[in-house]
Amino acid sequence: MMLFPFNDYWWFYLGFTAFILIVLALDLGVFHKKAHEVSFKEASIWTALWISLALVFNYLFYLYAQYRFSTHERYTSMPGFDPDAQAKTSALEFLTGFVVEKSLAIDNIFIFAVVFAYFGVPKIYQHRVLFWGILGALVFRAIFIAMGSVLMQYHWVVIFFGGLLILTGIKMFFAGTQAQNLENNFLIKQLKKVFRVHPQIEGQKFFIKKNGLTYVTPLFLALIFLELSDIIFAVDSVPAIFALTKEPLIVFTSNIFAILGLRSMYFMLAGVMDRFAYIKYGLASVLVFVGLKMVWLNEAFGGKFPINWSLGIIAFLIGSSIVASMIIDRRKRRLELQRINLKNI
Repeated sequence: MMLFPFNDYWWFYLGFTAFILIVLALDLGVFHKKAHEVSFKEASIWTALWISLALVFNYLFYLYAQYRFSTHERYTSMPGFDPDAQAKTSALEFLTGFVVEKSLAIDNIFIFAVVFAYFGVPKIYQHRVLFWGILGALVFRAIFIAMGSVLMQYHWVVIFFGGLLILTGIKMFFAGTQAQNLENNFLIKQLKKVFRVHPQIEGQKFFIKKNGLTYVTPLFLALIFLELSDIIFAVDSVPAIFALTKEPLIVFTSNIFAILGLRSMYFMLAGVMDRFAYIKYGLASVLVFVGLKMVWLNEAFGGKFPINWSLGIIAFLIGSSIVASMIIDRRKRRLELQRINLKNI
Protein backbone atom coordinates (compact mmCIF):
# COMPACT_ATOMS: atom_id res chain seq x y z
CA MET A 1 0.00 0.00 0.00
CA MET A 2 1.25 3.49 -0.89
CA LEU A 3 2.14 5.53 2.20
CA PHE A 4 1.63 8.94 0.60
CA PRO A 5 -1.26 8.59 -1.91
CA PHE A 6 -1.92 11.65 -4.05
CA ASN A 7 -5.58 11.84 -3.01
CA ASP A 8 -4.56 12.40 0.61
CA TYR A 9 -1.43 14.46 -0.03
CA TRP A 10 -2.40 16.70 -2.95
CA TRP A 11 -2.02 19.69 -0.63
CA PHE A 12 1.58 18.63 0.09
CA TYR A 13 2.38 18.58 -3.64
CA LEU A 14 0.67 21.96 -4.09
CA GLY A 15 2.46 23.57 -1.15
CA PHE A 16 5.84 22.14 -2.18
CA THR A 17 5.39 23.36 -5.77
CA ALA A 18 4.38 26.84 -4.54
CA PHE A 19 7.48 26.94 -2.33
CA ILE A 20 9.75 25.97 -5.24
CA LEU A 21 8.21 28.63 -7.51
CA ILE A 22 8.73 31.30 -4.83
CA VAL A 23 12.37 30.25 -4.39
CA LEU A 24 12.95 30.35 -8.16
CA ALA A 25 11.27 33.76 -8.42
CA LEU A 26 13.59 35.10 -5.72
CA ASP A 27 16.56 33.50 -7.47
CA LEU A 28 15.99 35.15 -10.85
CA GLY A 29 14.08 38.28 -9.79
CA VAL A 30 16.25 39.31 -6.83
CA PHE A 31 19.61 37.52 -6.54
CA HIS A 32 20.30 37.19 -10.28
CA LYS A 33 18.23 40.04 -11.67
CA LYS A 34 21.26 41.53 -13.38
CA ALA A 35 23.14 39.29 -15.80
CA HIS A 36 26.69 38.62 -14.58
CA GLU A 37 29.39 36.00 -14.70
CA VAL A 38 28.95 33.63 -11.77
CA SER A 39 32.20 33.22 -9.83
CA PHE A 40 33.42 30.02 -8.22
CA LYS A 41 32.83 31.50 -4.75
CA GLU A 42 29.26 32.54 -5.54
CA ALA A 43 28.51 29.16 -7.15
CA SER A 44 29.97 27.31 -4.14
CA ILE A 45 27.81 29.31 -1.73
CA TRP A 46 24.67 28.62 -3.76
CA THR A 47 25.54 24.93 -4.10
CA ALA A 48 25.95 24.65 -0.33
CA LEU A 49 22.68 26.56 0.14
CA TRP A 50 20.68 24.24 -2.15
CA ILE A 51 22.12 21.11 -0.54
CA SER A 52 21.45 22.51 2.95
CA LEU A 53 17.89 23.33 1.94
CA ALA A 54 17.37 19.75 0.77
CA LEU A 55 18.79 18.34 4.01
CA VAL A 56 16.60 20.63 6.14
CA PHE A 57 13.57 19.54 4.13
CA ASN A 58 14.60 15.90 4.61
CA TYR A 59 14.73 16.33 8.40
CA LEU A 60 11.37 18.15 8.50
CA PHE A 61 9.89 15.46 6.27
CA TYR A 62 11.16 12.81 8.71
CA LEU A 63 9.54 14.60 11.67
CA TYR A 64 6.28 15.02 9.76
CA ALA A 65 6.24 11.36 8.64
CA GLN A 66 6.96 10.21 12.19
CA TYR A 67 4.06 12.29 13.52
CA ARG A 68 1.70 11.27 10.71
CA PHE A 69 2.50 7.57 10.94
CA SER A 70 2.02 7.48 14.70
CA THR A 71 -1.25 9.46 14.88
CA HIS A 72 -3.29 8.81 11.72
CA GLU A 73 -5.68 5.89 11.70
CA ARG A 74 -4.62 4.98 8.17
CA TYR A 75 -1.24 3.83 9.54
CA THR A 76 -1.99 2.87 13.15
CA SER A 77 -4.51 0.29 11.94
CA MET A 78 -1.84 -1.53 9.90
CA PRO A 79 -0.73 -4.77 11.62
CA GLY A 80 2.91 -4.67 12.68
CA PHE A 81 3.44 -1.13 11.37
CA ASP A 82 6.35 0.65 13.11
CA PRO A 83 5.93 4.46 12.77
CA ASP A 84 9.49 5.34 13.80
CA ALA A 85 11.16 2.75 11.58
CA GLN A 86 9.02 3.68 8.57
CA ALA A 87 9.66 7.40 9.08
CA LYS A 88 13.42 6.73 9.09
CA THR A 89 13.08 4.56 5.98
CA SER A 90 11.12 7.29 4.15
CA ALA A 91 13.71 9.90 5.08
CA LEU A 92 16.54 7.60 3.91
CA GLU A 93 14.69 7.01 0.64
CA PHE A 94 14.53 10.78 0.07
CA LEU A 95 18.23 11.17 0.87
CA THR A 96 19.23 8.25 -1.36
CA GLY A 97 17.05 9.52 -4.20
CA PHE A 98 18.59 12.98 -3.82
CA VAL A 99 22.13 11.55 -3.91
CA VAL A 100 21.37 9.41 -6.98
CA GLU A 101 19.75 12.25 -8.92
CA LYS A 102 22.48 14.69 -7.89
CA SER A 103 25.11 12.21 -9.04
CA LEU A 104 23.45 11.45 -12.36
CA ALA A 105 23.03 15.20 -12.90
CA ILE A 106 26.82 15.46 -13.20
CA ASP A 107 26.42 14.04 -16.68
CA ASN A 108 24.09 16.96 -17.46
CA ILE A 109 26.84 19.34 -16.38
CA PHE A 110 29.18 17.95 -19.03
CA ILE A 111 26.40 18.50 -21.58
CA PHE A 112 25.98 22.11 -20.37
CA ALA A 113 29.66 22.78 -21.03
CA VAL A 114 29.59 21.26 -24.52
CA VAL A 115 26.38 23.10 -25.53
CA PHE A 116 27.57 26.48 -24.29
CA ALA A 117 30.89 26.05 -26.09
CA TYR A 118 29.17 24.97 -29.31
CA PHE A 119 26.74 27.90 -29.40
CA GLY A 120 29.32 30.36 -28.09
CA VAL A 121 27.19 31.43 -25.13
CA PRO A 122 29.14 33.97 -23.00
CA LYS A 123 29.44 33.15 -19.30
CA ILE A 124 27.48 36.27 -18.42
CA TYR A 125 24.32 34.81 -20.06
CA GLN A 126 24.73 31.16 -19.10
CA HIS A 127 22.85 31.52 -15.80
CA ARG A 128 19.78 32.89 -17.62
CA VAL A 129 19.75 29.98 -20.09
CA LEU A 130 20.15 27.44 -17.28
CA PHE A 131 17.42 29.07 -15.18
CA TRP A 132 14.77 28.67 -17.87
CA GLY A 133 16.19 25.29 -18.84
CA ILE A 134 15.86 23.96 -15.31
CA LEU A 135 12.40 25.51 -14.92
CA GLY A 136 11.32 23.55 -17.98
CA ALA A 137 13.06 20.45 -16.62
CA LEU A 138 10.99 20.68 -13.43
CA VAL A 139 7.79 20.57 -15.49
CA PHE A 140 8.92 17.60 -17.58
CA ARG A 141 10.20 15.73 -14.51
CA ALA A 142 6.79 16.18 -12.84
CA ILE A 143 5.13 14.68 -15.93
CA PHE A 144 7.61 11.76 -16.03
CA ILE A 145 7.13 11.06 -12.33
CA ALA A 146 3.33 11.12 -12.68
CA MET A 147 3.59 8.64 -15.56
CA GLY A 148 6.12 6.54 -13.65
CA SER A 149 3.88 6.28 -10.58
CA VAL A 150 1.32 4.55 -12.79
CA LEU A 151 3.60 2.49 -15.04
CA MET A 152 5.88 1.23 -12.27
CA GLN A 153 2.96 -0.68 -10.78
CA TYR A 154 3.37 -3.20 -13.61
CA HIS A 155 6.13 -5.75 -13.08
CA TRP A 156 7.09 -5.96 -16.75
CA VAL A 157 7.62 -2.17 -16.86
CA VAL A 158 9.93 -2.40 -13.83
CA ILE A 159 11.92 -5.18 -15.52
CA PHE A 160 12.07 -3.21 -18.80
CA PHE A 161 13.43 -0.03 -17.20
CA GLY A 162 15.76 -2.03 -14.98
CA GLY A 163 17.23 -3.66 -18.07
CA LEU A 164 17.43 -0.25 -19.77
CA LEU A 165 19.39 1.17 -16.83
CA ILE A 166 21.82 -1.76 -16.91
CA LEU A 167 22.39 -1.36 -20.66
CA THR A 168 22.80 2.42 -20.29
CA GLY A 169 25.33 1.92 -17.50
CA ILE A 170 27.32 -0.60 -19.54
CA LYS A 171 27.27 1.72 -22.55
CA MET A 172 28.41 4.67 -20.40
CA PHE A 173 31.19 2.57 -18.87
CA PHE A 174 32.69 1.60 -22.21
CA ALA A 175 32.13 5.06 -23.70
CA GLY A 176 34.82 6.22 -21.29
CA THR A 177 35.72 9.92 -21.28
CA GLN A 178 35.60 10.70 -24.99
CA ALA A 179 34.76 14.31 -25.82
CA GLN A 180 31.34 14.95 -27.33
CA ASN A 181 30.89 16.71 -30.65
CA LEU A 182 27.61 18.44 -31.49
CA GLU A 183 28.52 19.33 -35.06
CA ASN A 184 26.64 16.35 -36.51
CA ASN A 185 24.10 15.97 -33.68
CA PHE A 186 20.64 15.01 -34.95
CA LEU A 187 18.78 17.32 -32.58
CA ILE A 188 20.90 20.32 -33.57
CA LYS A 189 20.23 19.69 -37.25
CA GLN A 190 16.48 19.40 -36.69
CA LEU A 191 16.33 22.57 -34.58
CA LYS A 192 18.03 24.55 -37.32
CA LYS A 193 15.46 23.22 -39.79
CA VAL A 194 12.50 24.21 -37.61
CA PHE A 195 13.60 27.70 -36.48
CA ARG A 196 14.74 30.80 -38.33
CA VAL A 197 18.12 31.25 -36.63
CA HIS A 198 19.96 34.53 -36.18
CA PRO A 199 23.70 33.89 -36.46
CA GLN A 200 24.72 36.13 -33.55
CA ILE A 201 23.91 36.46 -29.86
CA GLU A 202 21.99 39.68 -29.13
CA GLY A 203 22.48 40.24 -25.41
CA GLN A 204 20.33 37.97 -23.29
CA LYS A 205 17.47 37.86 -25.79
CA PHE A 206 16.00 34.56 -26.98
CA PHE A 207 14.10 36.20 -29.87
CA ILE A 208 14.76 39.23 -32.09
CA LYS A 209 12.87 40.86 -34.95
CA LYS A 210 14.49 41.97 -38.17
CA ASN A 211 12.76 43.19 -41.32
CA GLY A 212 9.39 42.07 -39.91
CA LEU A 213 10.63 38.52 -39.30
CA THR A 214 11.17 36.83 -35.93
CA TYR A 215 14.48 35.04 -35.40
CA VAL A 216 15.65 32.84 -32.56
CA THR A 217 19.11 33.51 -31.18
CA PRO A 218 21.78 30.90 -30.38
CA LEU A 219 20.72 31.33 -26.72
CA PHE A 220 17.29 29.94 -27.55
CA LEU A 221 18.73 26.99 -29.49
CA ALA A 222 20.99 26.22 -26.52
CA LEU A 223 17.94 26.34 -24.22
CA ILE A 224 15.88 23.99 -26.40
CA PHE A 225 18.76 21.56 -26.77
CA LEU A 226 19.27 21.49 -23.00
CA GLU A 227 15.55 20.81 -22.50
CA LEU A 228 15.56 17.95 -24.98
CA SER A 229 18.73 16.53 -23.44
CA ASP A 230 17.13 16.58 -19.99
CA ILE A 231 14.10 14.70 -21.28
CA ILE A 232 16.45 12.00 -22.55
CA PHE A 233 18.30 11.92 -19.21
CA ALA A 234 14.98 11.67 -17.35
CA VAL A 235 14.36 8.29 -18.99
CA ASP A 236 17.24 7.01 -16.84
CA SER A 237 17.05 9.14 -13.70
CA VAL A 238 13.33 8.89 -12.90
CA PRO A 239 13.18 5.05 -13.06
CA ALA A 240 16.44 5.00 -11.04
CA ILE A 241 14.72 6.72 -8.11
CA PHE A 242 11.60 4.56 -8.47
CA ALA A 243 13.95 1.63 -7.95
CA LEU A 244 14.73 3.05 -4.50
CA THR A 245 11.19 3.96 -3.43
CA LYS A 246 7.68 3.36 -4.71
CA GLU A 247 6.44 6.65 -3.23
CA PRO A 248 5.86 9.30 -5.95
CA LEU A 249 5.95 12.06 -3.32
CA ILE A 250 9.50 11.08 -2.31
CA VAL A 251 10.55 10.70 -5.96
CA PHE A 252 9.09 14.11 -6.81
CA THR A 253 10.60 16.07 -3.91
CA SER A 254 14.06 14.47 -4.06
CA ASN A 255 14.20 14.89 -7.84
CA ILE A 256 13.21 18.55 -7.71
CA PHE A 257 15.70 19.42 -4.97
CA ALA A 258 18.51 17.72 -6.90
CA ILE A 259 17.68 19.66 -10.09
CA LEU A 260 17.44 23.02 -8.32
CA GLY A 261 21.15 23.06 -7.52
CA LEU A 262 22.28 22.11 -11.01
CA ARG A 263 23.06 25.68 -12.14
CA SER A 264 25.30 26.54 -9.20
CA MET A 265 26.88 23.09 -9.38
CA TYR A 266 27.73 23.70 -13.05
CA PHE A 267 29.37 27.07 -12.37
CA MET A 268 31.29 25.58 -9.45
CA LEU A 269 32.63 22.64 -11.48
CA ALA A 270 32.92 24.33 -14.91
CA GLY A 271 36.60 25.11 -14.48
CA VAL A 272 37.64 21.78 -12.97
CA MET A 273 35.48 19.24 -14.82
CA ASP A 274 38.52 17.88 -16.65
CA ARG A 275 39.87 16.74 -13.27
CA PHE A 276 36.91 14.38 -12.76
CA ALA A 277 37.39 12.36 -15.93
CA TYR A 278 36.71 9.02 -14.22
CA ILE A 279 33.46 9.95 -12.52
CA LYS A 280 31.61 8.52 -15.52
CA TYR A 281 32.62 5.06 -14.37
CA GLY A 282 31.07 5.74 -10.97
CA LEU A 283 27.85 6.96 -12.59
CA ALA A 284 27.80 3.95 -14.89
CA SER A 285 28.21 1.64 -11.91
CA VAL A 286 25.34 3.38 -10.10
CA LEU A 287 23.03 2.85 -13.10
CA VAL A 288 23.98 -0.83 -13.28
CA PHE A 289 23.42 -1.27 -9.53
CA VAL A 290 20.03 0.46 -9.62
CA GLY A 291 19.04 -1.59 -12.66
CA LEU A 292 19.99 -4.78 -10.82
CA LYS A 293 17.80 -3.67 -7.90
CA MET A 294 14.83 -3.42 -10.26
CA VAL A 295 15.31 -6.71 -12.07
CA TRP A 296 16.72 -8.90 -9.29
CA LEU A 297 17.91 -7.52 -5.94
CA ASN A 298 14.54 -6.23 -4.69
CA GLU A 299 12.91 -9.61 -5.25
CA ALA A 300 15.91 -11.43 -3.79
CA PHE A 301 15.53 -9.46 -0.57
CA GLY A 302 11.83 -10.10 -0.07
CA GLY A 303 10.49 -7.29 -2.21
CA LYS A 304 12.86 -4.46 -1.29
CA PHE A 305 16.64 -4.17 -1.06
CA PRO A 306 17.58 -2.38 2.23
CA ILE A 307 17.62 1.37 1.59
CA ASN A 308 20.56 1.98 3.96
CA TRP A 309 22.63 -0.55 1.98
CA SER A 310 21.64 1.19 -1.24
CA LEU A 311 22.75 4.58 0.09
CA GLY A 312 26.09 3.14 1.24
CA ILE A 313 26.79 1.37 -2.07
CA ILE A 314 25.86 4.41 -4.16
CA ALA A 315 27.95 6.76 -1.99
CA PHE A 316 30.92 4.35 -2.27
CA LEU A 317 30.65 4.08 -6.07
CA ILE A 318 30.44 7.84 -6.61
CA GLY A 319 32.97 8.67 -3.90
CA SER A 320 35.56 6.18 -5.11
CA SER A 321 35.28 7.45 -8.70
CA ILE A 322 35.82 11.04 -7.49
CA VAL A 323 38.83 10.03 -5.36
CA ALA A 324 40.29 8.00 -8.24
CA SER A 325 39.85 10.98 -10.59
CA MET A 326 41.62 13.32 -8.15
CA ILE A 327 44.52 10.90 -7.53
CA ILE A 328 45.08 10.21 -11.22
CA ASP A 329 44.71 13.92 -12.11
CA ARG A 330 47.25 14.88 -9.42
CA ARG A 331 49.65 12.24 -10.74
CA LYS A 332 49.27 13.54 -14.30
CA ARG A 333 49.90 17.12 -13.19
CA ARG A 334 52.98 16.08 -11.22
CA LEU A 335 54.40 14.19 -14.22
CA GLU A 336 53.64 17.16 -16.47
CA LEU A 337 55.43 19.50 -14.06
CA GLN A 338 58.44 17.16 -13.94
CA ARG A 339 58.47 17.05 -17.75
CA ILE A 340 58.47 20.85 -17.93
CA ASN A 341 61.26 21.13 -15.36
CA LEU A 342 63.41 18.62 -17.23
CA LYS A 343 62.80 20.50 -20.45
CA ASN A 344 63.98 23.75 -18.86
CA ILE A 345 67.20 22.23 -17.51
